Amino acid sequence: MNLRTSAALVVVAALAAAACSSASTDAPPEPAKTDSAQATAPASDFAGAPAPTEAPKPVANPAPDFTLVDPDGASHSLADYRGKWVVLEWTNHGCPFVKKHYDTKNMQQLQARYTAKGVAWLSICSSAPGKEGYESPADWKKTLAAKGAVPTAMLIDADGKVGHAYGAKATPTMVVISPEGGIVYRGAIDDKRSAKPADVATAKSYVAATLDAVLDGRPAPVAETAAYG
Repeated sequence: MNLRTSAALVVVAALAAAACSSASTDAPPEPAKTDSAQATAPASDFAGAPAPTEAPKPVANPAPDFTLVDPDGASHSLADYRGKWVVLEWTNHGCPFVKKHYDTKNMQQLQARYTAKGVAWLSICSSAPGKEGYESPADWKKTLAAKGAVPTAMLIDADGKVGHAYGAKATPTMVVISPEGGIVYRGAIDDKRSAKPADVATAKSYVAATLDAVLDGRPAPVAETAAYG
């Protein structure tokens, strides 16, 4: 193998590892609509921009309702969690960006911290059978146990309809939903767009910042970012 061929293979491998789709089909999902009142600038914790002057209007951008089943076959609807703060976490354990957050226990710690505060945490896999990230219900039980994951529920979206409804194109994509059913945050888990586990320690978590703010009665510091994965 000559050097030019070797270099090309390295580039191809890097590109393959750099993106993880959460959708179950090759067609790109339609982006979810964002109400203009929610397009607030990042808070001073993120990129030095000023904090929003008012809270996003959570009912102006309602979260699409859905019903999915967990690995035990039990149904869970978003409407079941009305009155609670809800986190949606799109996951795919074949993705290096997801592995980054699970191998460092960052995702499990977030799940444990906020479910203890009454937040409903719903992990969702939108991978189709035969695609990266897809697992059978029996395999999901093993994976959750092996990873020490503690979401409120792990939900299977094998046809990708829920992922498409939320514009979840990458894993992890994170969504925070108010007790009234409005999206107050959607996007990346944090500000370090890499698959390096070491970056977790110095990252600023958009999800933690959002939940800490809203649980304290303050506006979410940022309404939307671009998910990476």
